[in-house]
Amino acid sequence: MGYKDTVNLPKTDFPMRASLPQREPGMIKRWDGMKVYKKMLERRRNAPLFVLHDGPPYSNGHIHLGHTLNKVVKDIIVKYKYLSGYRTPFVPGWDNHGMPIENIVIKEFKGDKSKIREIRKRCREFAGEWIDIQREEFRRLGVFGDWDNPYLTMSREYEGREILFFADLVEKGYVYRGYMPIHWCPVCETALALAEIEYKEKESPSIWFTMEGDGITAVVWTTTPWTIISNVALAFHPDYEYVVVKVKDKNYVLARELLEKNANLLGWENFEV
Repeated sequence: MGYKDTVNLPKTDFPMRASLPQREPGMIKRWDGMKVYKKMLERRRNAPLFVLHDGPPYSNGHIHLGHTLNKVVKDIIVKYKYLSGYRTPFVPGWDNHGMPIENIVIKEFKGDKSKIREIRKRCREFAGEWIDIQREEFRRLGVFGDWDNPYLTMSREYEGREILFFADLVEKGYVYRGYMPIHWCPVCETALALAEIEYKEKESPSIWFTMEGDGITAVVWTTTPWTIISNVALAFHPDYEYVVVKVKDKNYVLARELLEKNANLLGWENFEV
C-alpha cells in the first residue's frame, strides 16, 4: 500500500489545471447560445431601471489594459445592480471620429489629401474593421451587453441626433461666436484639446537681476534673459502684497510670500523688513 492511500484527501470533479485559454471561449459561447443577457433583461422586465452609459473607446486598434479595466469595472457594476434587483441594459459604443484614424488612412494614401471622398470612405471602413475586432475582444472578457446593437458615433442616426441637440442649444442661446486662444496642430490642420498636448521638457537659463530706482531696488527673476536689453518697465500685481527689505545699505522690494524663500536663496542672514 502506498503512502498516498493512507491519507484521506478530498475528491473533486474539478480538473487540476484551469486551462482557461481553452475553457473560457467555450463558456462564452455557451452563454451566447443560452442568450443569457437577453434572459436577464426579460427576467427584470418590470424592475427599476439602472443604466450605466458606456463612454466609448476609440476604434483604431486592439484593446489594452486601460480598456480592460474600464469595461470590466463597468461589467461588475452592471451585474451587481442586476443581482440587486434592477433591470440593467448595457449598450456598448464606439467613438469613430478623430485624427488618429484620419492620420493612418492618409498614410495609406501616401499623404495625398486631395481625394477627400475616398479618404472619408476609407476612414469609415477602417473604423468598422476595428469595431468588429474590439467587439470580439470585449466579448472575450465575458462582458455582458447588447453587442449586436452598439451605438456608433459615425452612424447617420447618431450624427443626426447630434445636429438636433446642437440646434436646440443654438435656439436657447447657448452657442455664440467669439475669440479665444487655442492650441493648433499645423500638420493635422485642426485645433487640439488640452489632453492632446505634449510638452517637451527643456532646461532654459534663468538669472536674477535688479532694477534700480530712487533709493529702492527691485529684485527680478527671469527665464528669458535675452530680453533684458529691451525691458523698459517692471510690473507689479495689484492684488499681491510686497515688502521692502533692508539688507546692509540697500532697500530691496519683493513679494511678501517669497521673502523667506528668496532670503535663503540670496544668502540674506541679517535683514530688516
